[in-house]
Amino acid sequence: MISNINQIGILTGGGDCPGLNAVIRAIAKTAIMGYGLEVIGFIDGFKGLVENRYIQLDLRKVSGISHTGGTVLGTSNRDNPFKYFTVSEGNVQHSDESDRAISNMHHLGLDGLIVIGGDGSLNIANQFQEKGVNVVGVPKTIDNDLSGTDVTFGFNTAVNTASEALDRLHTTAESHHRVMVLEVMGRYTGWIALHAGISGGADVILIPEIPYKIDEIIKKISERYRQGKNFSIIVVAEGALPEHGEIVIRNLVSTSHDPIRLGGIGNKVAEDIGERLKNIEIRVTVLGHLQRGGSPIPYDRILSTRYGVAAVEAFMDGKFGTMVSLQGREITTVPINDAIKDIRKVEPDSALVKAARSVGVNFGD
Repeated sequence: MISNINQIGILTGGGDCPGLNAVIRAIAKTAIMGYGLEVIGFIDGFKGLVENRYIQLDLRKVSGISHTGGTVLGTSNRDNPFKYFTVSEGNVQHSDESDRAISNMHHLGLDGLIVIGGDGSLNIANQFQEKGVNVVGVPKTIDNDLSGTDVTFGFNTAVNTASEALDRLHTTAESHHRVMVLEVMGRYTGWIALHAGISGGADVILIPEIPYKIDEIIKKISERYRQGKNFSIIVVAEGALPEHGEIVIRNLVSTSHDPIRLGGIGNKVAEDIGERLKNIEIRVTVLGHLQRGGSPIPYDRILSTRYGVAAVEAFMDGKFGTMVSLQGREITTVPINDAIKDIRKVEPDSALVKAARSVGVNFGD
């Protein structure tokens, strides 16, 4: 253990996620109670780091927050200190403010930084590590797309939210003999759609890793109607795409370091089905940010707590440039470089996909 560490900073970057407050609480309590450290929390992610906006986290400030959604520190998915944007006279300008951020850390007497985020935030964290800042990462994303860990916190709560939505859609679909399309988040991976679709009894699951053919979806719906099943449930990941087609982009945010915003594939699928099956009513539900909000389920509260404790322990052991990771049942560390070099995708021939096919799920292929 390193003995000369006295104060650490933490921040939450990227989109919000159930379990963030549980991680913040675990980091602060472990650092203060276990090692006698002071903990500084930066407001609104890397934006607070650049603008030197922070609060001191003590035991009182983190008391009773593990069950709450969101993040008490605030977050931002637009602010990259290495390409920091400002607006002057209506014009967007970018500049490298990383040295300013490092200067703020030095001025506060910080011995390093724990970054809680997904691949974008951890990529920024890795750049700070390369500039000499002591960094430890914590894997956060509802998309579950970070390589280097079996599960990211927030994912299972998002799946739970989507599954509950499917339970409700199921009853109204059956009552009105409709095709119900549920669009879920996940970016370029289908983890939420796959897990929620299986748990929610979906008939069709469309994910980016298996490009779909609309004719195969039509076949599945028509087959169900011939069997007297006058409704169908379709789960669509926001990054799903037709064979030989492209993903649907809702809009571009020029001020963000990740400017692409996906969305709209659910409506496209519904329109394509409606053009071929004109006698069937189709409805689309876009779950959107409901998947990010609300209290974390117990699994994510526990995982977040384990991650927070492990992050402080890794920091005190001098394991800088690493991300805490769940491997099987154990929490370990992996280099941040390894965690961000690839997007963790669903394997089309995985056991879970095969199990879904065995119970009649159609993937549009």
